[in-house]
Amino acid sequence: MSATVTSSTREGPLGTKPRTPPLENGDQLSAAEFLRRYEAMPHLKKAELIEGIVYMPSPVRLDHAEPDTLIQTWLGLYSAHTPGTRAASNATVRLGVDNVPQPDALLRLLPECGGHAQEDEKGCLSGAPELIVEIAASSVAIDLRDKLRAYRRAGVREYLVWPTQEQKFDWFVLEEDEYRPISPDARGWLRSAGFPGLVLDVQAVLTRDAGKVLAALQAVLQEPAHAEFVANLQAKAGR
Repeated sequence: MSATVTSSTREGPLGTKPRTPPLENGDQLSAAEFLRRYEAMPHLKKAELIEGIVYMPSPVRLDHAEPDTLIQTWLGLYSAHTPGTRAASNATVRLGVDNVPQPDALLRLLPECGGHAQEDEKGCLSGAPELIVEIAASSVAIDLRDKLRAYRRAGVREYLVWPTQEQKFDWFVLEEDEYRPISPDARGWLRSAGFPGLVLDVQAVLTRDAGKVLAALQAVLQEPAHAEFVANLQAKAGR
């Protein structure tokens, strides 16, 4: 007689505990079931639940890995100069019953500084980080459709998408429950609405010129607006 299969368990041999089914691309699961199966697969590097559907990306190519490193360095430098913020890469984020993404990069305020995302008992983030970045090498349709919708609904204030096979960089800001694209200033820089001092030289990032990307950021980190922002964060934290 064949083993009975349910949505969450499969029976093992007689007298043994039921086996947890593996995650499979395209599974339709709740957040709780997704996390249960994900935790049972410690070898798995990345899986996401977007609008109730499991996505398991293919191996990471250089057209994703190199831009990803640049973005992590950029956000890491900003966070290092901005006490009260934290940057992270590929962190599992629980946004709700249908969405557990693992964004390429994020920047958040700490809870004591007014941030909405906080670490849960399992070491994952729960709640919406203030800023998320996705490197869209082969996932443009998902990043600019399903993920955009999920992040908007969860209240992620700024959403950045870098389609690496195109000469563009999208930066969306949440206004009146809709994402509005922002445009570069006269110098060709995009500026964060919620993190004073966080700027991105668009041409430099598209040509993957890390030196120019970081030079632009370091220049703006010296401006009074950033110092005032840091002082406000420290006051909120009671430092």
